[in-house]
Amino acid sequence: MGEIADVVVVGAGTMGSMALWRLARRGVSVLGLEQYAPGHDRGSGHGDSRMIRTAYYEGPEYVPLVQAAFPLWHELEAEAGVELLTMTGALMIGPPDGELVSGAARSARAHGLAHELLGPEQVAARFPQHRLAEGEVALWEAEAGVLRPERAIEAAARRAVALGARLVTGARVEAIEAEGGSVYVRADGARYRGRSAVVCAGPWLGGLLPSLGVPLVVERIVMTWFPAADPAEFAPERFPVFIRERPGEPAGYGLPSTDRATVKVGRHHGGRPADPDRLDREVTEADVAPTAALVRETLPGLLPRPQRAAVCMYTNTPDEHFVVGPAPGLEGVTVLGGFSGHGFKFAPVMGEIAADLALDGRTAHAIAGFSPRRWT
Repeated sequence: MGEIADVVVVGAGTMGSMALWRLARRGVSVLGLEQYAPGHDRGSGHGDSRMIRTAYYEGPEYVPLVQAAFPLWHELEAEAGVELLTMTGALMIGPPDGELVSGAARSARAHGLAHELLGPEQVAARFPQHRLAEGEVALWEAEAGVLRPERAIEAAARRAVALGARLVTGARVEAIEAEGGSVYVRADGARYRGRSAVVCAGPWLGGLLPSLGVPLVVERIVMTWFPAADPAEFAPERFPVFIRERPGEPAGYGLPSTDRATVKVGRHHGGRPADPDRLDREVTEADVAPTAALVRETLPGLLPRPQRAAVCMYTNTPDEHFVVGPAPGLEGVTVLGGFSGHGFKFAPVMGEIAADLALDGRTAHAIAGFSPRRWT
């Protein structure tokens, strides 16, 4: 038998590091098991920058969760003494009646969020880095910005350990079992016991909990960074985060320069299925060609040949909404997964929700739509 804790957290990546932090802040005995180390580049929580936005086109039900995440991001910054969030505003660009612009506007109206609908001339005057096509508009919102994923995960894990959490790295979890009012987690020949467990295994979730019954698909995604002719034009104070809807293509997205040289631009989806243990990390011309075309056609201030690229993974559910709640058939186990390429911004509030569920079996946050049981 390995260590015993009130709560065992499986995975110390994006969600797991935050669950460890929020549990440790409550003074409970918490143990984290991570197969690599916090901030690693083997899964989904890397790539230098992630987006946070409030006028959520995916659905108004997400807005209160984003709003709850902001103060927790600031709290982690203050505790860790590191900058994690830079506010830039956001642009949602596309046809006015498309899913992106109309969905963002619907969420903004539903929650009274400040926003503006900009035509091509207004975009050209205020955000000349973008080239709009005929019939495109942009929705602008101020409550959006850039998060730094590796820094954030490392900061949350450090704070958790400083608050008394135990973290075992290099521990690959092999099985999770619920028995006799306890949860047992087997990893590298040791068996750990907790009163409850939180499983945040990212792209490994489906293989680790096959009985979950959630149809998860892991997708290989390529992130790309393009050189800027004038990097100052793409600094955070001048270049908001953006998403762009183009008919017949996966949405494009971009974030301001964090290195004063390059700009991160990518495509939301459009990758191929992947095995997280055998992920192809070699980036080819074919991988970057669609994003290079997006840059060439819509961002004239960037050179359309990427300076660097990296591979990460999305873990997708069929409806692209999250999986958050008690794991069916595993008493005492809370599962967080299926964050589908848009979950990073919610990480600290998901950590808080995980702590609620692990300790009390309920949470005040609205998560009914994320139930793992919705496919049964």
